[in-house]
Amino acid sequence: MSSATWRGVFTYNKYAQITARAVRQSLNETERVAAEKRGTTALKYQKWENGVGGQQVLLIPEVDKTAA
Repeated sequence: MSSATWRGVFTYNKYAQITARAVRQSLNETERVAAEKRGTTALKYQKWENGVGGQQVLLIPEVDKTAA
């Protein structure tokens, strides 16, 4: 069986997502928590006018985990 067999079933992004999840799950607790934090993403947008950027706005505001 070829190592590229996944190409017939998954897109590259899905393959990368599956393998990253498997690696994170195989780590010990402290390394796993740090890896999961790196895996979170935030999406911002910024309106530009006349070559000057405006305020950056988070589309989904980050949750304050210290309050929980």
